[in-house]
Amino acid sequence: MDQGGAPPVFSAVAETDGDHLMVVVTGEVDMATADTMLQTALREPATRMTLDLRAVTFFDSAAIHAVVRLAGHYPQALRVLPSRQVTRVLEIAGLSGQPWLTPG
Repeated sequence: MDQGGAPPVFSAVAETDGDHLMVVVTGEVDMATADTMLQTALREPATRMTLDLRAVTFFDSAAIHAVVRLAGHYPQALRVLPSRQVTRVLEIAGLSGQPWLTPG
């Protein structure tokens, strides 16, 4: 169906630069897409990772779980760039003080 030029509901794109992995996520991260975001982030070997969520419009508990799993996989080496919606959800979940969360 033609969405009239509307952006996709979800996408996760990974780019590597040496030992740094950048995953840019757009759209809605929910039960149907959180695992795809996680698998995209784990697909390439890296020692440092940035998860760019600035274009995320919806973020649910499955998305939170995926980010917490990434924090465990990249201890001291994960940086999350949140959108306003993601920041609010992480605040409600009590995760706003995590060292991996970069305030917007």
